[in-house]
Amino acid sequence: QVQLVESGGGLVQPGGSLRLSCAASGSVFRINTMGWYRQVPGEQRDLVATITSHFSGGETNYADSAKGRFTISRDNAKNTVYLQMNNLKPEDTAVYYCNYFRAGLNYWGQGTQVTVSS
Repeated sequence: QVQLVESGGGLVQPGGSLRLSCAASGSVFRINTMGWYRQVPGEQRDLVATITSHFSGGETNYADSAKGRFTISRDNAKNTVYLQMNNLKPEDTAVYYCNYFRAGLNYWGQGTQVTVSS
């Protein structure tokens, strides 16, 4: 089992920034993919960004909506993944979920609310 604990959500004005963090614990293997997804009520959960572990090359993948504004990174020693979000827009408002993926298994955090509003 893998446990994920997210932090860093909140209310921000349009154009502002937030940094989300997600710490993984439990049976965390060195080779994995971690990432962020988001969901608004009544809609599916969508990819925001993912990053592979250092041992897998640290490759990143972004949704088109995140490119140029969001940056995903990770600290492998701490089993923590970050999402730096800049120039936030009202349409970024959603619950953001941390994800850990390995060997066909997905684990999810409890979610953190991000609200972009003036």
